[in-house]
Amino acid sequence: MAREQLEVLSALDAAKTQWYHFTAIVIAGMGFFTDAYDLFCISLVTKLLGRVYYYRAGSLDPGSLPPNVAAAVNGVAFCGTLSGQLFFGWLGDRMGRKKVYGMTLMCMVLCSLASGLSFGSTPSSVMATLCFFRFWLGFGIGGDYPLSATIMSEYANKKTRGAFIAAVFAMQGFGILTGGVVTLIVSAAFRAAFDAPAYQDGAVASTPPQADYVWRIILMFGAIPALLTYYWRMKMPETARYTALVAKNAKQAAADMSKVLQVDIAADSKDPADDGGPDRNSFGLFSSEFLHRHGLHLLGTATCWFLLDIAFYSQNLFQKDIFTAINWIPKAKTMSALEEVHRIARAQTLIALCGTVPGYWFTVALIDRIGRFWIQLGGFFFMAVFMLGLAFPYHHWTTPGNHIGFVVLYGLTFFFANFGPNSTTFIVPAEIFPARLRSTCHGISAAAGKLGAIIGSFGFLYLAQNQDQKLVDHGYKAGIGVRNSLFILAACNFLGMGFTFLAPESNGISLEELSGENDDETTAPAHARTVPV
Repeated sequence: MAREQLEVLSALDAAKTQWYHFTAIVIAGMGFFTDAYDLFCISLVTKLLGRVYYYRAGSLDPGSLPPNVAAAVNGVAFCGTLSGQLFFGWLGDRMGRKKVYGMTLMCMVLCSLASGLSFGSTPSSVMATLCFFRFWLGFGIGGDYPLSATIMSEYANKKTRGAFIAAVFAMQGFGILTGGVVTLIVSAAFRAAFDAPAYQDGAVASTPPQADYVWRIILMFGAIPALLTYYWRMKMPETARYTALVAKNAKQAAADMSKVLQVDIAADSKDPADDGGPDRNSFGLFSSEFLHRHGLHLLGTATCWFLLDIAFYSQNLFQKDIFTAINWIPKAKTMSALEEVHRIARAQTLIALCGTVPGYWFTVALIDRIGRFWIQLGGFFFMAVFMLGLAFPYHHWTTPGNHIGFVVLYGLTFFFANFGPNSTTFIVPAEIFPARLRSTCHGISAAAGKLGAIIGSFGFLYLAQNQDQKLVDHGYKAGIGVRNSLFILAACNFLGMGFTFLAPESNGISLEELSGENDDETTAPAHARTVPV
């Protein structure tokens, strides 16, 4: 590595924590706040969509989305996210982090607004329009994953890098929480303005025409936080690591960082590309050298994220059991449409407040003390243990009087997912790959995770149906049941523990040491062990 490059990167690694570090966390974190809000708010309004657009005259129960429509409405954003992670991850390494960062944000803003304006003369056409815009919304969200993680890792010093990246990801918890709060406020306002009877007391009147505005307002609100941060994203300079190592302009990197960080970086005008000798670190993603140095690392990060998201996103299967068990949500026919939305939002807000948000911030507080490896390994282990704790005595938990224990174990699986692999699978891929491939490899890992999310959300939605056809949800076929599904999900967590050993511990090590970019030899760096000591 050229001397000019080394000076810039060493200064960044040694820089004290400054105000701009926190500014960068907020700028990148608000993107993740928006991501989480947009991805998870749809689950709050799917029941309302069913009542508004799929009313069945004479039915004893309110209208609901058909299984294929429900899968499309909930899942199309995940498909877009997967595509966006791959495309923008690659583009971030080709064009630079800053240039692409604004594209993803504007895509989210425009598609959030367009989702709320979904139009059509029939229910099918409204749902088709909604799915179209939700796909492109997911596409923009997908780009935020590799870019936010990579930008934060390349700005941070090596001492607190893990906490900074985790803090960006932790904004996801606030996004989920805000989705619930916004839904509570909007539904409460409409309930106060447009009083409606329960479905069993007046089927048509239980869903006032104004209810169609509720879901639209909730979806469109996601554009506001993204729009507020657009200006600041455009003001961020390109990361010094990209400018120095990929664009090969150490002088510009030093100048950019001196504008935002209080660091004294000296870099002369000599072009580091003329340093003499071939660049031993110029191998590509599909080269044998990358396979030798980082093949197992990429397999580890991608597989762990895939297995985690199967288990993490499948947990929404059990929310209806919990909500019903503790009387947070009565039977649908005993409520009006707006009351049902309000109760669903209240329940999910409490879950986010008690189980989801704390786990993220435990990771922020402890990741640079105990390391990524132990947090991820422990998270997978405890998720598996608590899922088995739900599965073995499942009949016991679902009988009256035993629901509190079920709720506690369920909440702990969320806690250890977030104080565990849900955070670390986002952090590690942003640290261990070379700068010119960092965004691409993070995008690949994240896309593997979203594939797991699709399987967890929809494959298990069908698989976990009751084994007795008479007891399955309307429109579904018999499956293996929730209990057997929990055993499969526990097995996924145990597999995740095994694949955790393929990625190196990155705590306290510079990005260039981790990726081998400051090595003169072509052999893998000695520190790239898979088990911490």
